[in-house]
Amino acid sequence: LGISPATIRNEMSDLELLGYLEQPHTSAGRVPSAQAYRFYVDSLIEPGSLTDNDMALINSWYKERRRNIDDIFQSTAKILSRMTQNVSMVLANKDTGAVFRYIKFLPLDSSHAILCIVTDDGNVDNCVVEIPLGMRPEEMDYLAGRISSVLEGKELSEISDELLSALHMDVAEDKVLFTSFLQAIKRMSRKQNEQRVFLGGTKQLLNQPEFRDVERVKSLLGILEEEKVVRDLLVAGEDSGLKITIGTENKFTGIQDCSMVQATYRLNGKIVGTMAVLGPTRMEYGKVITVMDYLHKYLKTIFEQEKE
Repeated sequence: LGISPATIRNEMSDLELLGYLEQPHTSAGRVPSAQAYRFYVDSLIEPGSLTDNDMALINSWYKERRRNIDDIFQSTAKILSRMTQNVSMVLANKDTGAVFRYIKFLPLDSSHAILCIVTDDGNVDNCVVEIPLGMRPEEMDYLAGRISSVLEGKELSEISDELLSALHMDVAEDKVLFTSFLQAIKRMSRKQNEQRVFLGGTKQLLNQPEFRDVERVKSLLGILEEEKVVRDLLVAGEDSGLKITIGTENKFTGIQDCSMVQATYRLNGKIVGTMAVLGPTRMEYGKVITVMDYLHKYLKTIFEQEKE
């Protein structure tokens, strides 16, 4: 570069005075500060692109593991951590718009059957219900068909008590059987409306030199094990699109020496989910953003296909 050692020392000294370099402890060298990483993220970072191998890996990962919406989100967490070599967190937002498809009764014995409720996103809720003594399989099929014809195509959130009461009077006169069905549909609706958290790559912490301190790792793992804390962490940035917080910009105790890249994604105006990568402040921000952007586009395609 044609620069003398003295010039380099002076420049490094100036950077330290400006707050862009810091010395973690007396025996350590200088490293970029959180302020330096913030400048890099705001002014210097350039979006990258995935290799053909990376895209093929993502595509095959989803195809091998995709069965229902929970599988999709869990796969997202795992592939995100694998591609970025950091911890990943995915929040599947409540009210995913799951649509009722059909129910089926599977006879167990003379007084019990398995009730299966199936939605368009591939989720199936099973429970054992009481049936009238001696009820024949063809009677169960007829009843299931009548109920399905009324509820098919309706979002679970749209299935009101009034609709269920009318259904009771119209097609399901047996009180015990209908009560079991009512409890099952409400339970599945509540389940669909819960925000679910999926984690990936917690073992990646051990591969990072910053987390070789046992107490530090224990503290961070303690946070990740608390689903409510992780949920609150992700919900806090839910309306921000792409959000990068570095060091003490993170308001939650325990991650204030980490960086987090977080993105919230929407489909047809609805928030579908939030994904985030948590790691050391020196993480590869450009790659993380590129991977998350690709996953967003891929997930959008999947969800659009699920609704067809």
